Amino acid sequence: MTNSKSNLALQGKSLHLGYLHQGSKKEILTNLNFELYSGELTCLLGPNGVGKSTLIKAILGQIHPWKGELILQGSPISDISLEQLALRLAVVLTEPVFPGNMTVEQLVALGRTPHTGWSGRLSEKDREAVENAISRTKIGYLRKERLSEISDGQRQKAMIARAIAQNGELIILDEPTAHLDLVNRLEIMQLLREIAIQEQKAILVVTHDLEIAVETADRFWLMTCSNPLISGCPEDLIISGKINQLLPSKKYQYSPQSGRLEVQDKVSELSIQGPAHLAYWVRKALEKAGIFKLETKIQVKENPFQLEVNSKIFASLEELIQFLKSA
Repeated sequence: MTNSKSNLALQGKSLHLGYLHQGSKKEILTNLNFELYSGELTCLLGPNGVGKSTLIKAILGQIHPWKGELILQGSPISDISLEQLALRLAVVLTEPVFPGNMTVEQLVALGRTPHTGWSGRLSEKDREAVENAISRTKIGYLRKERLSEISDGQRQKAMIARAIAQNGELIILDEPTAHLDLVNRLEIMQLLREIAIQEQKAILVVTHDLEIAVETADRFWLMTCSNPLISGCPEDLIISGKINQLLPSKKYQYSPQSGRLEVQDKVSELSIQGPAHLAYWVRKALEKAGIFKLETKIQVKENPFQLEVNSKIFASLEELIQFLKSA
């Protein structure tokens, strides 16, 4: 991270956001402070109902702060017209609706609409922007394919290409990896990080996908009920334990050792000897099977993998668990 005033893209200062509900004010977010930088992929995480959508609407100029300021590249968003915001901000929603017979290339070209107007007539500069976006997302082989005939992951890349073609300073994506398989989720997030760095864009991703976000994000914004927004390097938040504020109870904890969410409902008294990476998975399997205590040690060996308990040898965890449960 190379943060400075020169690459500060968006800033929130003492923001108070909410709605009018039955004639009275309903405040959703209070005293929010944050900074979003060009050249970084930032992930916004928090439980449903905490106010993430309210914050995004404010950034997009759809609602106005009751107090405080939202500043885009030095200018309050409230002073920027919606037409200018459309040039400077690109958004990719969870469930975009486009005609199924539209081609990928036509979809990407829609990113130039704020520049061309609704005539849609592309200049040479517009065509270059479309070609750059298709090239950056590596979807040239899909350009003539119809949206109804490509996979969810391919369609999401096309949506990202449309946002790149718009060539704004800030790209906001709402759950871009929802409904995708593991490989596509990681690929999409890696692509977004590459774009942030290489195109020097500020990219904000709203996501629940904590493990993929840890692997790819430069910065986290953590939003939880009744707490200030926490901003920081993901690894710092993991080491400090602040990441656990995302979790609803002490039953679940984010393990700094494994990089995973783990259930903490029972204390394990298992004694497992052997290579640490194998011992971790042995313990995981036994605890999942409800085995938290044994009177004897478990010896784990590798090359080939085997487990030894009371001089009995097992070639797999499944065999060991079946034996322990039947004993």
